[in-house]
Amino acid sequence: MWQLPIHFQREQRQLELAGIDNWPQLAGLQDQDLRRLGRSGGASEARLIKLRGQARLVVEVGLEPAEAALLLYAGIASRAGLAASDPHQLLVQMGRLQRSLTGMASPLLDLTTLSEWIRRAQRRPTN
Repeated sequence: MWQLPIHFQREQRQLELAGIDNWPQLAGLQDQDLRRLGRSGGASEARLIKLRGQARLVVEVGLEPAEAALLLYAGIASRAGLAASDPHQLLVQMGRLQRSLTGMASPLLDLTTLSEWIRRAQRRPTN
């Protein structure tokens, strides 16, 4: 069973009521599915769209959920967006964002890690 961050509790409940309880299932949802889930109560369609973006990065690039969430906050919302990123620019952007969100509590990302994520995104076929 997956566990979404506490601030997505309503969305997780709505997804699980619909039988969606893992990243691949969430990644496969279409816009109309998210609209329907948002209308059925409790969940925000906009937040469901963000979660689907995170799920697609997890599934298509093989990132950890927290890594995918950090990319989303940095404005990278898809495998194609990550594949087209410049690793040096992304390092600056992600470093600033990571420090503002977590302070120095967690190890900062490095150029090697970001370059590997970009390579993995470039290798994955588009659907």
